Amino acid sequence: MENKWFYCALNLVLFVTTSSFIFAANAVKPTYCGSKDTFPVKVDNVVISPNPVVSGKPATFEISAISEDDISGGILSIEVFYYGMHVHSESHDLCSKTSCPVKQGSFVLTNSQSLPGFTPPGSYKLKMKMMDTDNKLLTCIDINFNIVHSSMISEI
Repeated sequence: MENKWFYCALNLVLFVTTSSFIFAANAVKPTYCGSKDTFPVKVDNVVISPNPVVSGKPATFEISAISEDDISGGILSIEVFYYGMHVHSESHDLCSKTSCPVKQGSFVLTNSQSLPGFTPPGSYKLKMKMMDTDNKLLTCIDINFNIVHSSMISEI
């Protein structure tokens, strides 16, 4: 009977460890565009799925953040750089990426997009700025990530 409990506990530990590894493998650490202390919205975590991003396939960036104040709305601005060269810009209504109004405390922003199949593999940086309805900068972060071709996935 003791062996049965031992194997159940071992399986649970392996499951939790494997799940944590998968989550950690997709999580990336953002850097702030300036001093973190100057922004009323602090980013806790960014999860990219899949990671690395695959050209021609959908990719999702899930950004967990904490706001010092309530946010009624605003703009989410995204710029993408390929080896330092600006290659793409877009902006979205903040309320299309999270539930508004955002109450003081924790919230999640989600941005999903399918990349064209001809997107070159390599090193990318995404710069995300969040502004409120008065155009006040709430946060600004850089997220480094890689893009691969789907034919490269089996090699990773």
